[in-house]
Amino acid sequence: MEKKEEEIGVIKHYYNHINVAGVVIAKGALKVGDKIHVKGHTTDFEETISAIELDHKSVTEAKAGDDVGIKVVGKCREHDKVYKIL
Repeated sequence: MEKKEEEIGVIKHYYNHINVAGVVIAKGALKVGDKIHVKGHTTDFEETISAIELDHKSVTEAKAGDDVGIKVVGKCREHDKVYKIL
C-alpha cells in the first residue's frame, strides 16, 4: 500500500549544531506527533515531529503562513520539500 503525502512546506534553513530545521508552512497544518517526509536533491528521510517552535516558544501546532523550527534527526538542506504523511 502506497503512503499518501501532502506537500506542506519547505526548509528555509537548517541549524546543524542543534538539529533544527526552519520550515515555512505553505499549506495545511503540522502538529506534534505528525509524521513527515523531507525530500530534496540529496535528502530523503521520514520522521515523527517531536517539537515545534514558533517565535522561540514551544507550540503544539503550526498552520499555513507560520515560519517554525522543528527538531529533526535527519540532516536537511535549504529548499528541501516537507511532506506530511497522511
